[in-house]
Amino acid sequence: MRFTHFILLTLTLLACTEEKKRTRVLPMLGNYDLEYKTIDGEKIVDTLFHKIPVFTFLNEDSILKTNSDFKNKVWITEFFFSTCPTICPAMNSQLKKLNTELQAYSDQIQFVSFTINPKFDTPSILKKYRQNAGITAKNWTFLTGDEEETHRLGIEGFLTFAGKDDESEGGYAHSGSFTLVDKEGHVRGVYRVTDLNGKVDSGEYNRMKIEILKLINDEYNIKK
Repeated sequence: MRFTHFILLTLTLLACTEEKKRTRVLPMLGNYDLEYKTIDGEKIVDTLFHKIPVFTFLNEDSILKTNSDFKNKVWITEFFFSTCPTICPAMNSQLKKLNTELQAYSDQIQFVSFTINPKFDTPSILKKYRQNAGITAKNWTFLTGDEEETHRLGIEGFLTFAGKDDESEGGYAHSGSFTLVDKEGHVRGVYRVTDLNGKVDSGEYNRMKIEILKLINDEYNIKK
């Protein structure tokens, strides 16, 4: 029993060492806190970087999904709504393109689309939207949940604007940006690929694609 505990402790220490060795190739976005500790008489300062808060939503198949369902995945997220008449079709077109171009890394990447109009966008509506949009990727899920929580999650968690706006077409306003989240839940990039008129910024799209690959290839050392 003691030998088993020793092995587990050794593996844990090795994992922690590897984590510290990993060189960050992209910045950590969002606010951070400092944690002060005293270990063996030595004062140590740890940086607590911004992380996506815990959430629970229903997907298009009415299955509850939380952060833990996307563990060990690099996320690409968007905030949209199914009746959006302006930028959402362009955004999803770009995500479909990205998914195709990064198909070799489909086991590493999770696409997540949060609806900002959950009162209308029920799981069955999202499923129909997904089908009509021709989205068949297994690594792409659509989520619906509490409206207030969703808007707060977009702004405070994923660092992108999402909210109700009676003056906007469709009654909601949101950024045309995508957020890149690493496997530990830290925000590593925000990319405004589409503007409010649905025009695509190819330079920003390419930057997003390059940085996704950079994160997977260089930081997680996964190359295909």
